[in-house]
This record gives sequence, C-alpha cells and structure tokens, in this order.
Amino acid sequence: MSRRTRATKAAPTARTGAALPTVTVCRGCCCGTPKIPRLDHAAQLRDLRAALADSASIRVVDCLDACEQANVIVVQPSADGRRAGGRPVWLGLVNDRDATSDIATWARNGGPGLADPPDILDLYAFQPSRRVRQAVED
Repeated sequence: MSRRTRATKAAPTARTGAALPTVTVCRGCCCGTPKIPRLDHAAQLRDLRAALADSASIRVVDCLDACEQANVIVVQPSADGRRAGGRPVWLGLVNDRDATSDIATWARNGGPGLADPPDILDLYAFQPSRRVRQAVED
C-alpha cells in the first residue's frame, strides 16, 4: 500500500481548458467586414471577450465557409457538455448586440449540453453542410 496521501483538490474558482465551452467567431471574407453594415464588428468581438473572460474560450477564425449566414458564431460544448449530449450550435446572422449578449449569457451558463439557450437563439440557429461542420467540430 502506498504511503502517499491524496492531495486535496482546491475548490475551483474558474473553469479552465476542456471544462469551458468554446465560442468560435468567424471573421473571414463576409463576417466581420463592411459587407454587414450597421454593426461594429470590433465591438462585438470585444463584448464577447469581456463577457466570457472566465467562462468560455473565444476562438477567432478566418472563414467558416457559411458566408450567406454572416456573421457566424459557433458555440461548442465543454467536455462536460459533450458528455451530457451537447453538440456544437451554429448561429448565423448574428448582427445585433442583443444576440451577442444572449450567446454570451448561454455560454456563461455552461453552453450546449449544460444549459438551455435563450429561446430567441432558435431564430439564429442553422445547419451548415457536413463538410463545413467537420472543419470546425473535429
């Protein structure tokens, strides 16, 4: 029998790594450009980063190849969320501050698999092609 004692775990103060949902923000050829008028794209990203600083990973990508849905944001579950059945949720036409705020609230609450999204986000959800989904979700 080992004489080592078990280390006691400190109570977590913030989720990290795989325990966090990931919010992927497209900033490619259409998303995040003047092609989507009346939206401060830099402010949208800044707001997400500020709102999710300790509760989700933010990933900015060049293009998610779903340009007809610009601006596109994908909310991916944490490891716990995936084990609970959560799958990535693709949101398109995210071109207003309220939608961005709703996404941040959902991710802060745990995201896919751990928290129900605000009902309004159903209006933004879409299914991209399998080829496009696999590029982000794998």
